[in-house]
Amino acid sequence: MASTPMDLDLPDASSPANGTPSTSLNITRTLGSSSLPSTTAVTDVIANYRPTKLFRRDEMKDGRPQPYILSLDYDDPGELMMTSESDETIQIYRVRDGKHDKQLLSKKYGVKLAKFTHHSSSIIYASTKQNDAIRYLTTHDNAFIRYFEGHEAPVTCLEMHPGNDDFISCSKDNTVRLWNAGTRNHTGLLYLGMPYLAAYDPSGQIFAIASPPGGTVLLYDHRNFDRGPFSEFDIVEACGGIDPGYALQGWTKLEFANDGRSILLGTKGGGHFLLDSFNGSLKAYLRKPDGRSSRLAPGEEYVVNGGSNGVNVEGSGDCCLSQDGRFVFGGTKKGVVVWDTLGQPGEDKILEPVHTLEDTREAAVVAANPRFNFLATADKELVFWLPDPHA
Repeated sequence: MASTPMDLDLPDASSPANGTPSTSLNITRTLGSSSLPSTTAVTDVIANYRPTKLFRRDEMKDGRPQPYILSLDYDDPGELMMTSESDETIQIYRVRDGKHDKQLLSKKYGVKLAKFTHHSSSIIYASTKQNDAIRYLTTHDNAFIRYFEGHEAPVTCLEMHPGNDDFISCSKDNTVRLWNAGTRNHTGLLYLGMPYLAAYDPSGQIFAIASPPGGTVLLYDHRNFDRGPFSEFDIVEACGGIDPGYALQGWTKLEFANDGRSILLGTKGGGHFLLDSFNGSLKAYLRKPDGRSSRLAPGEEYVVNGGSNGVNVEGSGDCCLSQDGRFVFGGTKKGVVVWDTLGQPGEDKILEPVHTLEDTREAAVVAANPRFNFLATADKELVFWLPDPHA
């Protein structure tokens, strides 16, 4: 394997990740300076991703340990990357420069599931303290625009509409709420049993709701959601034969492929389910090479004496589809693996990874950039990945 030098953002007193500005982070390889065009076909570079930039936050000054990264998200142009973290901060990074941009604090309300709206300077996120409101703020001045109130239990998923500032929230209060960022009141309400995950199809005309304890994925027409789901996928029937332990629990990710033909249903078990979005059948079981995720799945309770298989920390999913929708990136205990969804699984429907992208760190949270050949992974540290032009 060709080697790629890792650029390290060392934690020091001047690091912006510690709340104070820094003059330079010594980035030596960026999207802007790389000889590899960011528009190169994904299939030509998928095997050559290397960890290129590491952001490491030191232990807190009051002795608390290094925080966990709970979620990753990109703005629409793919220029900014945002994390929500277990120390109740939001960190924003400039992708092209490979530099930390700013830190936002949410000590009063807590923070998780931070998402960009379609304006790169505006975000929404779920509260973890005081109440279960969703908060909408501008990042340039850290000012709240409005609160979205109504949920009476923790929010488990936030999903932005692909074309406008509508969004969906799922909650442990057994409701799904539809919102528009322009008004504080919800525009739609569904009562469903434990609806922990949501996803829009690429057109924005359809959304899916996943209920792990119910073993179902429900599809709705966004304009006529009040008529009920037009399709219901039985995950136990489709996938229970291949991974029965995670056909009714531990679902971590719900995502449509960009051609609308497949749905990725991530789990914290031994693999992920790739479903046909038209009939709900199992296309392939994406088997992980090294077992289960350490993060809690949305809606999952931490169990002290076994049951959680890890730390009491949530995550936004350790798998995602690539920019072209063909490949799936999956986090492991040491780096990332890649499955080719066009590969032919055997009669048992099992699809093995076609590439291993090695690193020494766990990739507990994974996100692919929507515009560039760029990948981010995280646990306590944030890693930027680029294809190696010399591989």
